[in-house]
Amino acid sequence: MPRRERKLMNQINVVPYIDVMLVLLIIFMITAPLITPGQIELPSVGKTQDTPMQPVEIQIKANGKLMMRDTAKQSTAQSVNREELIAIIREKQGLNPDQPVVIAADKAVKYEEVMKIMDVLQENQVKRIGLLAKPKSS
Repeated sequence: MPRRERKLMNQINVVPYIDVMLVLLIIFMITAPLITPGQIELPSVGKTQDTPMQPVEIQIKANGKLMMRDTAKQSTAQSVNREELIAIIREKQGLNPDQPVVIAADKAVKYEEVMKIMDVLQENQVKRIGLLAKPKSS
């Protein structure tokens, strides 16, 4: 009786692995809703005694005219040219180096004009510069 050679089996039987995965999936589906999420204790911040500084508002009109308004002192804007603006900004920076400045430009003003004013402010070491925008009404 001749002896037959065994053929090597090169396939893996994955059925037991699938059974184990399904059992694990059912266990996780049952236990996940039962787990309560942990509570996180967030640190609290005390109120500061310093009141926030009111910014200096620079308005650029559609015709290129510059207006400046100190929101801490006055409610009306005064017309200024670039040299007067630089002098006022230097005076404000001398009193408080962290004086915030906001730029309010008409939407018809070219972006280049706004960038020129921002460059002037940065040359005079203004650290806090912002752009004022009107929120879109819904």
